Amino acid sequence: MGAPVAFIDARSLIGCRHRLHLDAAFPGELAGVVEDPGVRQRREAAAAHRHRVRDALIAAAPDSWVVIDPAQPARARAEATMAACTAGAHHVWGALLPQEPDTGRRGGSEILMRDLDRGGYIPIIVVNHKVTDPRRPEPADFHPTTSDPFEWHPKPDPTRKLRQQPRDQQRLAHLYRMLQRHGLASPALIGGVIGYHLDRILIHDLGPLLDDYDRRYADRIAVVRGELPTIPSKVPECRQCPWWSRAAPGPITGGRQEAEPTGWVGNCADWLAEHRDVSLVAPGSRADVLRGHGVQTIDDLAGWTGEDPDDWQHGPFDEAVVTARAWLANAPLVRRVDRVWVKRADVEVDVDLESYQEYGAYLWGTLLDGQYRPFVTWDPLPTEDEGRSFAEFWTWLMQVRAEAAVAGKTFAAYCYSRTAEDKWLYESARRFAGQPGVPTVEQIRAFVDGPEWVDMFQAVSDQFICPGGKGLKKIAPVAGFAWRDPEAGGEASMSWYRLAVGYDGEPDMSQRTRLLEYNEDDVRATMVLREWMCPKQPAEHSADREVPGLADFTVRVGP
Repeated sequence: MGAPVAFIDARSLIGCRHRLHLDAAFPGELAGVVEDPGVRQRREAAAAHRHRVRDALIAAAPDSWVVIDPAQPARARAEATMAACTAGAHHVWGALLPQEPDTGRRGGSEILMRDLDRGGYIPIIVVNHKVTDPRRPEPADFHPTTSDPFEWHPKPDPTRKLRQQPRDQQRLAHLYRMLQRHGLASPALIGGVIGYHLDRILIHDLGPLLDDYDRRYADRIAVVRGELPTIPSKVPECRQCPWWSRAAPGPITGGRQEAEPTGWVGNCADWLAEHRDVSLVAPGSRADVLRGHGVQTIDDLAGWTGEDPDDWQHGPFDEAVVTARAWLANAPLVRRVDRVWVKRADVEVDVDLESYQEYGAYLWGTLLDGQYRPFVTWDPLPTEDEGRSFAEFWTWLMQVRAEAAVAGKTFAAYCYSRTAEDKWLYESARRFAGQPGVPTVEQIRAFVDGPEWVDMFQAVSDQFICPGGKGLKKIAPVAGFAWRDPEAGGEASMSWYRLAVGYDGEPDMSQRTRLLEYNEDDVRATMVLREWMCPKQPAEHSADREVPGLADFTVRVGP
């Protein structure tokens, strides 16, 4: 009996090549591994979103839809999809295309929409993330093409700006190739995406994507078939990958790893550390560039001489070299500046929010003069009560600001990595507009664009090189802060929140306490970091005294 045929779907086109190899080569090794809670929650949320979109679209025009029964075996679903397309169905929900043993392709599309003008079908996928953002209409070189989801009429949309989502584009290209094989692809060469808000379909031009897709697909199917070697390399996906801490049977082969002894090899984390792999200090595409120049290890990068690589597009290259030297010296931070500075004020408020997926922000935590004050709703999101807690937070914050001004004092509010806070400030103002205490979008914009809203993440990024990462959980411990809960983190808080509000049973009061303590520790960590970076009074414990500067790494530092 020959080896089983290897198949991959579009999910395999984005992410770690080595994980793809391990999953294909050792499928039984992960049989008992519990799925990461954060991954499971996102998968369940995505399924619920698809169901909501399906029900809304079909209810609007039930006679134009053919729904493929998801309970059927895969072969029966593929046959039903092909039959619906052959019959000229206007819309097919839950389409599954026939597997291709020769190419290895498999996949399906939430929607296949018949192109009534040109013939064939346009794939439209439904995803649980945002694909566009609102913007004020203004002249621009490019406007994304969108359509009303209930009435197909694609046109440039000056009210939206595009969010880059390569995974969506790769999946649409994958589906186009599968439709093309059966003569079912629309000659329009387009595909659509319905995002988290069922407001528009984002239309992608697939023509410019196909060459990149074909190259990527050829590489990934060769990896799965064992025709190309892979090695571990640190990427963002590692945080939730079971292979990070789980060993695979058999040696890693290819390149400098062929000398590995036969038998059980270490997990990816141990392997990278043992080999001092360059991706530990230059993760993702940075490592790919460096390997193209013969830089395999941290030592190679630390010892770099000569001109900067001409294809390096990740900031000053000399800082990459310093990062490697700092790693070898076990230095968690390196100062870029002679004197570290953070904007300080007479009245300082630290702010941190907690949200649940895209459902909303349930907690705005604050710290003023050492006192923690949370503004929270425990009604399960989504809920109108979120508007009440947000209004109370904003009213309190603006009152503190106003009282400081009346007293002739300066004011500043601090967060760590403002992206999330800014997002939910704007989102909350839009969603709860008109409710008592809720600010306008213009008021939010005036505040976040002003000098009193200070992002400590930006202050860290501007003034430090961070070999171990820039997250608050990485940086605040250097300043002397420790979280009470060793499991504290964004992904863990998602599971705690489900228990706290009773999504799956009775609300767990202990998890509410856990979330509040986690949020309080985050704002206290931001305060401790600020005091350490820029103390108001001379201090023995400070970044200027404790963190080495760039000049300390102008010559190579040994291990």
